[in-house]
Amino acid sequence: MYDGMEVALNGLGNDANYWRALGEGRLSLPKCAGCKRWVWPAPFRCSECGSWELAWQDVEMKGEVYAWTRVRHPFGGAEALGLPYVVASVALPQANGIRLFGLLEPGDDAAIGLKVTGKVRTTHAFDRDVLAISWSPVA
Repeated sequence: MYDGMEVALNGLGNDANYWRALGEGRLSLPKCAGCKRWVWPAPFRCSECGSWELAWQDVEMKGEVYAWTRVRHPFGGAEALGLPYVVASVALPQANGIRLFGLLEPGDDAAIGLKVTGKVRTTHAFDRDVLAISWSPVA
């Protein structure tokens, strides 16, 4: 449940905590309990030190655009977004530069290095509401 809406929160592996946090309006990412390295996508074990223990920590949704693209072609399942729209890969300094994708709204000023802040939103894809991160330029 997010903002009174029933949304899909199914994780695809070890990322259930990520989706659960998004459903609560938060961003939570895994950090290895052994070597303290931020890891993403969420693994079952740390590729750096081999530890099986991950500690999920809340991270501010603030970062910098690492890369972006303006989508002008319709893709199946994303019709609710309208065209064109901008998808950005955002580096999160609080999480050692881990990058997450999301919509950049508005996308008119898209640029590498743009400071952004994120919020959780829903979008409609493949006949269901799904959680997503929407990035906006810092004023």
